[in-house]
Amino acid sequence: MGAYDEAEHERRERMTSQVEPGTDDDRKTYHGSVEYDSGDSTDALLEQFKRMKSDD
Repeated sequence: MGAYDEAEHERRERMTSQVEPGTDDDRKTYHGSVEYDSGDSTDALLEQFKRMKSDD
């Protein structure tokens, strides 16, 4: 294994810090709606979550 000096470390750091975006990195526009209901208690939400997990 060769010597790993500070210059090599800096070279590798530059390589990993330069990221070129790929074509699949484009953001998609979201069309839809989000509903938020703060009426349920924490216990009711946890119970609903447990029911959803058990359906898997």
